[in-house]
Order: sequence, then C-alpha cells, then structure tokens
Amino acid sequence: METQNIKSLLYESIANIDDDNFLLAVKEILDRKYHVSAEPILSPYQIERIKNAKADIKAGNFLTNQQADNLVNKWLEE
Repeated sequence: METQNIKSLLYESIANIDDDNFLLAVKEILDRKYHVSAEPILSPYQIERIKNAKADIKAGNFLTNQQADNLVNKWLEE
C-alpha cells in the first residue's frame, strides 16, 4: 500500500474515533516520530510574496471563493 493511501485511511479513522484515551495513545506514538518545527523557514522570495499578498488583501485586491469559482466556471464555458 502506498504512503498516501495509508495516510488517507489514518485520517479517516482518526476523524471517526471519539475515544479520548485511544486518540491520546495514537498521539503519543506519533509524537515519537514527528516533531513540529517552531517556525517555518522561508526564503526571501517567499517573505516578499507574503508581504505583497497581505498588502493586496488590505487594499481589497482579492476574490472571494464564490467569485473565483464563478470566474473559473466562466473560463470553462469558453
């Protein structure tokens, strides 16, 4: 079985389990293998893109999800 398939099965299983003790045990196992880094490491280019995106949002230069969906649907009809 491929890694992505295993991950999908695990996501689905975890989403459907409501047993706190069991989930904490799974978390403990996962914590031994995976450690979240405190801060992502970004390149100067990525930092600049984020800065520009925030400025665009502040200036109102963005589309809502619905507007973007409508635009894509329009393009698909052409």
